[in-house]
Amino acid sequence: MKTRFVLINTSHAGNVGAAARAMKTMGFDDLVLVAPRWANVLRREETIQRASGALDVLNNARIVDTLDEALDGMSHLCATAMTPRDFGPPTAAPRAHFEMLLNQELSRQNGCAQEAQNTSNSEASEPGAAHQAGVAFLFGSERFGLTNEDVYRCHVALSIPTNPGFGSLNLGAAIQVIAYEWRQALGGFAVQDATPARALADAAQVAGMLGHWEQALTSIGFLDPAAPKKLMPRLNQLFNRAQLSPEEIHILRGVAKAMIETAQAKR
Repeated sequence: MKTRFVLINTSHAGNVGAAARAMKTMGFDDLVLVAPRWANVLRREETIQRASGALDVLNNARIVDTLDEALDGMSHLCATAMTPRDFGPPTAAPRAHFEMLLNQELSRQNGCAQEAQNTSNSEASEPGAAHQAGVAFLFGSERFGLTNEDVYRCHVALSIPTNPGFGSLNLGAAIQVIAYEWRQALGGFAVQDATPARALADAAQVAGMLGHWEQALTSIGFLDPAAPKKLMPRLNQLFNRAQLSPEEIHILRGVAKAMIETAQAKR
């Protein structure tokens, strides 16, 4: 689904940069500013610094004069308002509302697919026959939030569940939470490993290390070759469970070498 973040009457340039950064981390890039305080807000130093590398989002952003221009092409409008409004849209937590919204969209797509099967190819391929849903998230000014008129035109008022005793979120934080919840609802991103995949030592390397340790343990008198019992098989199982890397094999062989050299030096 098309996704747009709309910031209305934003007064702090840094918040525009923070919004761009929050959006990019979640894979969104459609940012529209409605009558911001600064006409050059997208190029101000504070904006660029707070964007922290999300310059492509800033370069793609648009500044418009009215909310009507910002909402062009959007079919589902989500206000972000902590304070309930008389006669306003229903209030919902983002996660629950997004699940409901996507279920509705899936049902609509299934209905369109069924309808297409029941119509002729010429009718189904007419320009404009397909409808693409668009979701817009509206954020008001830092001091006053959204006006009643802006909230009234929305389908839902999203309320982020917070500590009942302190629910104050700055604009950048609120955008990050909404962007994260919406991305998760859309399927999310896979967690990326912070370290590269770990290579494992092969059976020959483990066997060679065990032979070296057997020699070392014998040299220090810990292992009696005449009565070895089950020491080496137990060590073999221990090291198999450890899933050693080649580097760890080298370390263990270095320990074995040091044990042998120390035992020889004492003789």
